[in-house]
Amino acid sequence: MTSSPRINSLRRTLESDTVALGVLESTYSPALVELYGELGLDFVWIDLEHGGPSPRDGDRLEELLRAADTSGTELLVRLPDPDPGTVRKVLDAGVRNLFVSRVESADDVRQAVRAARFEYDGEPGRRGFANPRASRWGTTADYAATEDDEIVVGATIEHPTAVENLEEILSVPELGFVFAGPLDLAVATGHPGEPAHEDVEELVEEIRTGALEADVPLGGLGFGMDDVNEKADAGYQLLNLGSTTGAVQGVVRSWLTEYEGERERDEE
Repeated sequence: MTSSPRINSLRRTLESDTVALGVLESTYSPALVELYGELGLDFVWIDLEHGGPSPRDGDRLEELLRAADTSGTELLVRLPDPDPGTVRKVLDAGVRNLFVSRVESADDVRQAVRAARFEYDGEPGRRGFANPRASRWGTTADYAATEDDEIVVGATIEHPTAVENLEEILSVPELGFVFAGPLDLAVATGHPGEPAHEDVEELVEEIRTGALEADVPLGGLGFGMDDVNEKADAGYQLLNLGSTTGAVQGVVRSWLTEYEGERERDEE
């Protein structure tokens, strides 16, 4: 008995030139991944660069992936670097959408994209062939023939050198999207914690115009819903609305602010 090939709804959204909205799930909870899917988000961002499990912890990734599959959303997994072995590991666990950090050149990006594919730019790719969860343990019909069509690999543009090399990066075959990283660009330009600094905004705008001209989908962070709406109008297709911890902080602080009684902790 065989299974149908996997379908990547996020890839379909990007290919249709429409906008995908998601949230950074910063507690790495399968329950919250499932809830976000039920609430209608297009993706849930799992950041394996700054926290969470090891990118090579297949069991933890599988738990998060099953939660996403149950509720009809997609995981968007960020890796700490473009290491081909890590790319192959997360894809075999069942991840369909990933993006890599710490890239500065087209070669950095190309090695990650090539590692994700059985065939690449008219030549053999460097995806390893096995029967992992991605193939439903060997039951998927035409797995090798269909898998490449369902994988999205993007790159974070978060360093001035990457911006200098942007044209070459955007020309990498099968690049799924670029993600503008203002927070790390702020660090790299000497303005840590200032993503709205003029120097940073100039680089982000260069990324935006370059991606639009190259017809490569663009992702970014939303700093409030006014900013999200402006970015959607400006051509962004992949927009992060916020994070679990940020949302919880906002709601709980509002509750405490609106409470009218006395509390012992108020005197501490």
